[in-house]
Amino acid sequence: MKGLRAVLPKAVRKRITFGFGTALLLIALGFGLTLYSYNQYRKASDRIEHSQQVTNRLGRILSLITDVETGERGYLASSGDGIYLAAFDDALPQFTPQLDQIRTLVADNPQQLQNLDSLSQRIDTKIAMARQQVDAVKKKLPISIARTYMLLGKARMDRVRELLKKMNEVEQIRFDTHSEAAEHAFRNTLISIFTLSLLTFVTLIVSYNLLENELNTRQKTEDQLRAYEDELQDKIQLLEISNEELERFAFVASHDMQEPLRKIQSFGYLLRDRHENGLTPEGVMYLNKILQSAERMSKMIKDLLNFSRISTKKEPFRTVRLAEVVQGILSDQELKIKTAGATFQIDKLAVIEAVQSQMDHLFSNLISNALKFTKPGQPPVISIKGVSIDGADYEELIPGKKYYKITVTDNGIGFNEKYIDHIFKIFQRLHGKSTYEGTGIGLAICKRIVNNHKGLITAQSQTGVGTTFIIVLPEKQTQSVHDNATTHETSTYIIS
Repeated sequence: MKGLRAVLPKAVRKRITFGFGTALLLIALGFGLTLYSYNQYRKASDRIEHSQQVTNRLGRILSLITDVETGERGYLASSGDGIYLAAFDDALPQFTPQLDQIRTLVADNPQQLQNLDSLSQRIDTKIAMARQQVDAVKKKLPISIARTYMLLGKARMDRVRELLKKMNEVEQIRFDTHSEAAEHAFRNTLISIFTLSLLTFVTLIVSYNLLENELNTRQKTEDQLRAYEDELQDKIQLLEISNEELERFAFVASHDMQEPLRKIQSFGYLLRDRHENGLTPEGVMYLNKILQSAERMSKMIKDLLNFSRISTKKEPFRTVRLAEVVQGILSDQELKIKTAGATFQIDKLAVIEAVQSQMDHLFSNLISNALKFTKPGQPPVISIKGVSIDGADYEELIPGKKYYKITVTDNGIGFNEKYIDHIFKIFQRLHGKSTYEGTGIGLAICKRIVNNHKGLITAQSQTGVGTTFIIVLPEKQTQSVHDNATTHETSTYIIS
């Protein structure tokens, strides 16, 4: 069933599980009913055997009393021949054990117990009469007296036979009742087994058909998906070729544009240095605007080259100490930091798997951004913190995978959060070029770097309060869920 869970939808799995569960329940119910019917049949069979034992014992009593009657008559007819008393004497001691056994067997039947008490009395009376008849023969009393005893003995014998017949009839009724119950239990067992087997068979057939239909549908869907996948792979390949050509074109075009731009700048500076005195003030102003525009275009081309290199230059992931990256950026921008009077509060950042050069670009752009968009007359305070998190904290990430969350917070001018998607697009600016310098590529580069590392970047901001950029990067590009979290300590660096 584990293999089916991976390929069947949840609703279908529920129906199939219900079908097989019902089949198992029917099998268990059939087993239970069969066991119950068997127990009823066994009990009925035991009662039948019990009635047969009682009937056999009653037959034995009849046989013994008949021996007594036969011996008594033979002795009388032979005028005292002792050979006829052998069966008589053998029968007499057997009555008590036989009657005791019958009493044990009918202990659960008050009617038969009452009949048995009467039978015991009638047997005792019959035996007493038989002994009197034997004694009359032995004493050679007149034949008329012996015949009188014989007639009385016959009457008592008839009464014993009558009671034995009555007791046999009672047992026969019980025998018939128990036989019918046994037959009924056996018949019910067969019906239950047949019905439940049929229901189980139908349930299994339905479940099997459901499973087969779902697997066939699944196979058709997979075949369609494979066809779509092949088509998509062809389109992806064409798109990758197109992207590579576009990126190569952007790289070559940007690189080739640098050469005429450098000539414009070189001749512009030569014109200003050598012939500035010969130009009118208006001419000098125009020349300076040309040089400023050329300088800005040079920066844009350099940023565009950097943006292009992130996709075209495939560098391997290596162990990167983020603390060293940040310190290197602070050293490079030391003059700008001192000029702005900025204060930095920086955590002891973790070590992750990343591309070193791209981490340099990422933090350089974020720190430059924080130093650029400051409020007039207020020194920048910039905080850089990091903490390990699980991918489940963000729906865009992989749950169970370890990530490192970095926040870069400033007390600058901030922005309206409705422009959150706007700021990460290339050449997009929220402020005029005359107010804050820049090309509008820095944050786009940051986003591309983070995407290249399979992370995410976003921001929280409030106009006039400041901005917090949130960057989440995998601690390892190929990582086990059981990696230990990195411990962090906070320290403060003040550069003025």
